[in-house]
Amino acid sequence: MFRVPFLVAISLLIAFGGGILSTFAALDATEGFGSIKIGAWDAFPEAQTIEADPYAKSHRADAGKLLYGTAEGLSFTASADSAGQRLTGDCHYRLTGSVPPSRFWTLYAADQHGNPLDDGSGKPIALNSRTLLHGPGGGMDIAVAASAQTYNWLSVPPSRPFKLVLTLLDTPVAGSTGLIDIKMPDIQKTGCGNV
Repeated sequence: MFRVPFLVAISLLIAFGGGILSTFAALDATEGFGSIKIGAWDAFPEAQTIEADPYAKSHRADAGKLLYGTAEGLSFTASADSAGQRLTGDCHYRLTGSVPPSRFWTLYAADQHGNPLDDGSGKPIALNSRTLLHGPGGGMDIAVAASAQTYNWLSVPPSRPFKLVLTLLDTPVAGSTGLIDIKMPDIQKTGCGNV
């Protein structure tokens, strides 16, 4: 007597639950669905263009953040180091290399939703192309750690996962089809704990 309604209810639960879970998975995806991956860095170059696919548009709507026009800028995020291990405040990292050509760039640590990690302590939570101290080779050399470091230091909260957000403004890379040919900074783990 209750067998058919029970089977219908189970089928609907599986269908709706599976649909909702697959939608959340697509919105949280950082690879595929219109993204490019260069080393540890991901970007959605077409997310703000009219040619954006439905997943890129959904990713943009889900983020709820202002995105730049194609010729204005491009944001890259990294939630893992160059070895593929997740970034965490328990470890120390070093960003080396060069930034693709741009008039101005910013770098900050963010939570998994892209919000800047500011604990109100006054520690440097962001760097940009005008405040960075350049070495003799002209490239970047930035320490990313929870404890204070010398030279260029980007503070992250201890014992929490984070991601790095590098935004290039007024860059030819944003309007270029040769995005795969650019080089992004390398993220190397230098130690964990009180090292």
